[in-house]
Amino acid sequence: MDLTLNIWRQTSKDSAGNFETYQLKDINEHMSFLEMLDVLNEQLEGQGKEPVAFEHDCREGICGSCGLMINGAPHGHLPRTTTCQLHMREFKHGDNITIEPFRAGAFPVLKDLVVDRSALDRIVQAGGFISVRTGSAPDANAVPVPKDEADRAFDAATCIGCGACVASCPNAAAMLFTGAKVTHLGLLPQGQPERYDRVTKMVHQMDKEEFGHCSNFGECTVACPKGIPLDVISQMNRDLLVAQLKGRSA
Repeated sequence: MDLTLNIWRQTSKDSAGNFETYQLKDINEHMSFLEMLDVLNEQLEGQGKEPVAFEHDCREGICGSCGLMINGAPHGHLPRTTTCQLHMREFKHGDNITIEPFRAGAFPVLKDLVVDRSALDRIVQAGGFISVRTGSAPDANAVPVPKDEADRAFDAATCIGCGACVASCPNAAAMLFTGAKVTHLGLLPQGQPERYDRVTKMVHQMDKEEFGHCSNFGECTVACPKGIPLDVISQMNRDLLVAQLKGRSA
């Protein structure tokens, strides 16, 4: 298939960016979206031009580093799919595709399609951990966990920290990401000692990073490639309220 790509180019975070248009011919429909960008970069390098910078690592939908805005949608239009797992058969011959970096004040553009998502790392560093022994794995039945809570904790733990929730939110909020990390540990017995200190510190760090506030649009859970449920936000808010009543402060 032949494609027209409109790609955001920006040399550094301090420079002004702009869209540039590229033509690609004979793209195999079985390629992934990132493989298609690899073909473009080979073409640019052959012409002596600067290749397009974009993030990638596992290319298996696990690491979350591949996030791009594709025709206005984080990771593209396909539900529960990361950019690296989006294939060109989802597009048509002659399509015009616009590719941008994730847009958020807390995600400054470093170069082209690469953004700095270290703000999410700092939220986790603020409290997304437990203090119990983490050596060898205990027997499966050593710490009983109710199945409903184990299932909810597992659903929250599937978050890969890609930032699609932030990119899709009209307010650039990180509530779904932070709620997933808080809920994951807060529902497990091992996470109880720091439960209320954790939520206070992580929410404080989220505000410090200047993410926006949640307006309950729900765009975040729709864009999330792992389908993190919206109720992790209410769980985080509930824990934060209890923490405030207990007099915990960041």
